[in-house]
Amino acid sequence: MNSAPRSFDVLLGFDMETDVGSWTPFHEGLRHGTPRVLEVFRRHQATGTFYFVGLSAREVPESVRQVREDGHEIGAHSLYHETVGDAIFPIPGLHPLLSHEVRPRLELNTRWVEEIAGTRPVSFRCPRLFGSTAVCNALEELGYVSDASYPMYFYREQLAPYHPDAADWTRRGAMRLVQIPNFADLTIASTDTYGRDRDQWPKFRTESAEKLLAHVDNFLAHLEAQGVERRVLAFYFHPWEFHPMPQGVIHFGEGGVLPDPFITAHCGDRALEQLDLLLTGLQARGARFKTAAQIAAET
Repeated sequence: MNSAPRSFDVLLGFDMETDVGSWTPFHEGLRHGTPRVLEVFRRHQATGTFYFVGLSAREVPESVRQVREDGHEIGAHSLYHETVGDAIFPIPGLHPLLSHEVRPRLELNTRWVEEIAGTRPVSFRCPRLFGSTAVCNALEELGYVSDASYPMYFYREQLAPYHPDAADWTRRGAMRLVQIPNFADLTIASTDTYGRDRDQWPKFRTESAEKLLAHVDNFLAHLEAQGVERRVLAFYFHPWEFHPMPQGVIHFGEGGVLPDPFITAHCGDRALEQLDLLLTGLQARGARFKTAAQIAAET
């Protein structure tokens, strides 16, 4: 007789930002993708954390209210989707904030989201998972309880939630803040300079939920082999993935941008279908959906 699957916690995190991240000023994903995601969540009785860019909360306040009314956690995701931490790889035209700029920007992000949500966010995630020691220290000062910025595909050391060190956020220390790593399949050989092919995103829609679940199985087995007791899988998605995005050059202002094809591939119906299948597969494996604040409280 097969034994029941060993349960594990899952953080379903959504970065509530402009369409295609920093590459456009539009919010069609927040307007049209958010309600579709919330419907899937209701179907699975799932809960998650929705990290709002301050500007996006102000531009589309109804999306904040929809998330709040459905009982999900509202977090923060920078003021304008800027690089607040240490950049892992270069992006033309996007320069990290200087260290002395980090705290006031995060404080204003917190205030803007709180004004719309009616509740102060206590969970954060850096755009593109570009976190830093300066970010963690600022979050600690601002009373945050969790940060889900650690990109496991790049640093590869921390496999479970941990309290970071005030001098090096990638190491364990004594901060009150809890860092929640974003899972990656560390069992596969990487051919990318930064290890991005080990990362989870956006495999659920560019490949399939089934293939991403195979990586989940690999990761759970890896945790077992490493003797990791606390089993937590943090995912990251974006509302714009669940609304059709323009293909090719996206024009606005005095020019346009041409995202790599995988960035906008299969956004809309296919992404929504695969999200539904992903949640089904996670539940079949024993997943317990929790918010970032809940995971922090249990760490």
